[in-house]
Formats: sequence, structure tokens, C-alpha cells
Amino acid sequence: MVTDDAPTPIAPPVDLAAMRGLFDLTGRTALVAGATGGLGETIAYALSGAGAQVAVTGRDPARTEALAAAIEAATGRPAAGFGMEATETGSIRRAVAAAHRRFGRLDILVNSMGIQIEEPLLDVREESFDKVYSVNLKAAMFLAQAVSRHQVTDGGDGRRHIHLLSVRSQLAIRGKGYSAYCATKGALAMLVKQHAMELAPHGITVNGVAPTFVNTELIRHVYDRPDFRDAILARIPLGRIADPIDVAGAVLFLASAASNFVTGQVVFVDGGITASQ
Repeated sequence: MVTDDAPTPIAPPVDLAAMRGLFDLTGRTALVAGATGGLGETIAYALSGAGAQVAVTGRDPARTEALAAAIEAATGRPAAGFGMEATETGSIRRAVAAAHRRFGRLDILVNSMGIQIEEPLLDVREESFDKVYSVNLKAAMFLAQAVSRHQVTDGGDGRRHIHLLSVRSQLAIRGKGYSAYCATKGALAMLVKQHAMELAPHGITVNGVAPTFVNTELIRHVYDRPDFRDAILARIPLGRIADPIDVAGAVLFLASAASNFVTGQVVFVDGGITASQ
């Protein structure tokens, strides 16, 4: 029985309408950097399919424009492509500014840029290390800065940064020359945490998604070496390599209202590797 002196309930009432819209991105604009790779492309389609307008960037302007046209045709939602050179901060700023002019706001940033140059420790070349650093870490920093400047000025709810990392942000790998890759992805995990703290007062969340090997053209070398592929599968508790849609699902969660209270975190999409290694 409720009496007049009963305490006011702490838990808010169940809002079924809000629950139904947890993953709805209608009215949002997403910028997917590095979208012309297999993983970034899938993520761009997923965000558009959830209702967002999508700006995609890549090194080749023609490819980004073709991808944007294909996304718009498939989902019926506006999309636009912009050329961007990840190793040039000026190019990053220009592409972000162009996307902001096109759509009027940038609610969601997805950083899907990344490269790997495999070289054993004893053979690592300075130019190789610098190139991996420039794309995997430096570009992430200045891409986030460029987008943040617009977001802080524009204000509003539902602003997000999502960076694509790797299980190699936490785990080293035996028998492979991954010094630059592991170092930059590990540093990116800390950049996620720091940016989350600096942007929290503005209501902007910052998180990462860290997959293991994903079925894109970038891992053709894995399938070309059956012994290496079998060794990878033996280490993954779920017994398979990830598909791009597995990663896109995690990104969609972090881009949506379902993750309103999640920031500074890295979601491992790895079939259980980091739970057992």
C-alpha cells in the first residue's frame, strides 16, 4: 500500500517509446573516415540503414563519391563522399569542414582508418614506423579534434566518437613484426580514454571497438597461409574470424542512444580472445 509519506520512487517509469528508438539514428549525421575499406564501408551502410545521413571519406575522391551514391541508392538517405589524406592534417580539417557544410552538423564520428606494415623488430625502418604512426594515431588525434570543434560549437544530444582499434591494443602477437601496429593501437586506446574525459563536459562520448581479424581484403594473407589461419582459429573461442557486420553492430550500439551512459571504453569484438589470453 502506498501512503502519503512513502518515498518518491528513484527509478524512472519504463518508457517503451524510448526503448523502441534505442538504435534509431534518424536525424543524425555520421562521418565515417576510412570508409572505402571493407570494414568502413559496412559500417557506413549500417549507420545509414539505422537512419543517419552519412559522410564518407577516403584517399580517392572518386571512390568515396561512388560509395556515397551506392549507400544513398540502397537506403534512400542522404550520403556524400569526400577525399581525405590521413597523413595530412590540413586535408583532414578540409574534409571535416566540407562534410559539416554539406550536412550542417556532425553528430557521430567513426574513425575506421588504419594500416599495418609488418617488419620484425630488428628490421623496422623509421619511415615505416612513422607511416603507421601517422595513420593509426596522429590522424585519429587530429580527426577527433576537427570534429570536436564543430560538435562543441553546435551542441545537441547524441554526439559520439568511435575509433576502430584492434585486439592488438591489448595483446602482443608472437612470430610477427607488429611493433608499430601494436604500439599505435595501444596508444589509441589511451587516446579514447583521454578524449572521453575532455569531451564529457560537453556531453560527447568517446569509445573504441577492437576486433580481431575481420573478413576483408586486408586479411587475404591469412587465408593464403592455411597454417597461420588454423592457428588463429584455434585461439578464438567462438571458432571463426569476424565478419564486418559483427563490428558494425558494436559501432551501431556506441553510435546510438543505447550507449548514452558509456564513455571511455573499448568494446572487444574478438570471439573471446581477450577473455582467455
